[in-house]
Amino acid sequence: MKIESQIEKISSFQHLELLANQVVEGFISGMHKSPFHGFSAEFAEHKVYNVGESTKHIDWKLFAKTDRLFTKRFEEETNLRCHIIIDNSSSMHYPKLKENQNFFENKIGFSVLASAVLMNLLKKQRDAVGLSVFSDRYESYAPEKGSDRHHRMILNTLEGLLVKPPVEKKTDTVTFLHQIAEKIHRRSMIILFTDMFQSGPESSGEEALFNALQHLKHNKHKVVLFHVVDKKTELNFDFDNAPRKFIDVETGEEVAVFADTVKKEYEKEVESYFKKLALTCSQNRIKYIPVSVDESFEKILMTYLVEKQNFG
Repeated sequence: MKIESQIEKISSFQHLELLANQVVEGFISGMHKSPFHGFSAEFAEHKVYNVGESTKHIDWKLFAKTDRLFTKRFEEETNLRCHIIIDNSSSMHYPKLKENQNFFENKIGFSVLASAVLMNLLKKQRDAVGLSVFSDRYESYAPEKGSDRHHRMILNTLEGLLVKPPVEKKTDTVTFLHQIAEKIHRRSMIILFTDMFQSGPESSGEEALFNALQHLKHNKHKVVLFHVVDKKTELNFDFDNAPRKFIDVETGEEVAVFADTVKKEYEKEVESYFKKLALTCSQNRIKYIPVSVDESFEKILMTYLVEKQNFG
């Protein structure tokens, strides 16, 4: 499925809702031709009738056309509650975009569009969606609802994250994941977009971070962690060997090095960290999905659909 060609047609974040809809429609169209076509019934205004269900809401007109039984979906039907969490610290606004680049080619833009895509899908499925945004403070909270007005409000919040990159805004993931966990009372799927950089207080080490992630699972929530990175530079450290000054965008600290001098050790440390993240998430029954800003959104959508099937 080629979603990229559709994305290239629209690059302005003012068209976030339209772009998200195009991505989802392209994905749905592709699914009809894929081994996952069984999911396609989830997108319709109807759902397949199962033997034993009430016949009260069967769409007999559709039965006359298709010779198959479907029941109508209703506005008040909510199969799932989903709460999306976005890390909006300065490191998420990396890499700095050039004039000819699309907004979704850095980590925050990718996360914003991925969230809008998921919201579009949730809306089609009559599911409720909420949003939390954090950095060095709890920036925004919206509870899980399914109305058009609520979706528009969340889209406006998402668009606002792209207007002006924050300067030296640190990440206090631990503090705010605990706060968010306390706000979500009804069983939900919680989807987190973050680059997993933690620049908060020293008490916010790896153990504290995983305790916070585990807290998100209280009340039997399902947690999906999308670890968003720029693979080219943050994983592969793909720089030439000219002398460079690397600046921590969250603290302003600087270090001057030749890339070749540290490349091997850097990549080794990053690989080790990713493996540890994956292992710890697996042990805590958290779905861990690394994603790069140069990927399509199919991995995001398929992960959501598979996890929803297993959410029951």
